[in-house]
Amino acid sequence: MSDTVRAVCVYCASGPVDAEYLRLAADTGTAIAEAGFTLVSGGGNVSMMGSVARAARAAGGSTLGIIPEHLMAKEVADLDADEMVVTETMRERKRLMEERSDAFITLPGGIGTLEEFFETWTGGYLGEHDKPVIMVNHRGFYDPMLAWLDDLSSRGFVSARSLERLIVVETAADAVAELTHR
Repeated sequence: MSDTVRAVCVYCASGPVDAEYLRLAADTGTAIAEAGFTLVSGGGNVSMMGSVARAARAAGGSTLGIIPEHLMAKEVADLDADEMVVTETMRERKRLMEERSDAFITLPGGIGTLEEFFETWTGGYLGEHDKPVIMVNHRGFYDPMLAWLDDLSSRGFVSARSLERLIVVETAADAVAELTHR
């Protein structure tokens, strides 16, 4: 286990997805637990969010769920989490997820996942934290966005330094390997 990374936040889908993505989430949770890290998640027990947490616990890992009150019913809270924190707002949830995590892994997801990813990545670029930000580009899921970011960089809107901060890998195992070597 890394001396600098103890807790890993995973951003991923909380809505319906294909079984392939549920397996990716489970692989991520298993890899995090087997590396000895605590999983920090959005506190839901459905879709990829639930899959990553259940797999982490099944592999002997510890889980921390952070969920706002208004999503308790909508996301169906992960009541099996080793620790559950209920916040008043989404902003408080994201702040606590960032504070309680030493690294971030983004799996495929929708607008909520993207919003969390961009906020965390931007925070690192602006010097608010120096924690690793990893994107799992499973089967090219993020290829269009990565091409768009490269285009924005070529136009001067995204600095090369910010792109260098983003670690892009293809698998959950690769993401966790990045963290165990820190």
